[in-house]
Amino acid sequence: MTVKGQCADRQTLTEWFELHGRDLPWRHSRDPWTILISETMLQQTQVVRVVERLGPFMERFPSPEAMAAASAGDVITEWSGLGYNRRAVALHRTAQAIYELHGGVVPSALADLLALPGVGPYTARAVRVFAFELDDAVVDTNIGRVLARWENRSLKPAEAQDFANSLVRRGGAWIWNQSIMELGALLCRPQPHCAACPVSRDCGWFLAGQPTPDPASRTAGVTTGQSRFEGSDRQGRGRLMRHLARQDVDEANLDDAMGWPGDPARADRVVQGMVTDGLVERLGTSYRLPA
Repeated sequence: MTVKGQCADRQTLTEWFELHGRDLPWRHSRDPWTILISETMLQQTQVVRVVERLGPFMERFPSPEAMAAASAGDVITEWSGLGYNRRAVALHRTAQAIYELHGGVVPSALADLLALPGVGPYTARAVRVFAFELDDAVVDTNIGRVLARWENRSLKPAEAQDFANSLVRRGGAWIWNQSIMELGALLCRPQPHCAACPVSRDCGWFLAGQPTPDPASRTAGVTTGQSRFEGSDRQGRGRLMRHLARQDVDEANLDDAMGWPGDPARADRVVQGMVTDGLVERLGTSYRLPA
């Protein structure tokens, strides 16, 4: 943005969002638990997959109390297919903390949200903004990319958050955060579509002729993509989790279950990390989902 903290085209951007924003189920909800679940799912999982899975997951765990009463294994099983199962374990611990410390009610105070297991600054502020409609600002990879290009410089975490905070207007946090996030998701992508951008005239990087390097590439929180999945430890962990959802796996069969026949050393190394992360438990010579 050419003048920090100001956006001459604020109304233009929010009107663009109202016309072109995706119809996503969590945008129709102000339930804090639903928002917490959806935001956790959206970390490292494609939107289309979350759209498919959010409803059934909420039916299974409609409240923090319902999830706290279940086992971690139950949550992991229901999470299957969303990837990065450590999020499911953290979510189960979060539900327990909400039930034990807050009477089953998701808190709205930033400090209380940040104290929950696995809840970081983005998720905490997302719950405040998208559930409670409080005047706060969220900074995810999409918003970080937009802010860096508006300023035409790379931003450190505190700078990005301060800049985002300066753009929020009283009573308008929900629509503003949704609008700028959608701009980053649909148009201000790693390969941007500046010709279609409704506020390109207010973008420092665009006005400068889009010089290299792109300031977004060096801005905190802006991801550069995931590492290769095929043949990775992540792939082996996923295979084992699918096996465990059906039955326990003996240590002698770990390498086969993880897709690495003849490499028991790798299987043992990876499963030990899964035990440490709380994803699996060892019982005798077998491994199972947490009770």
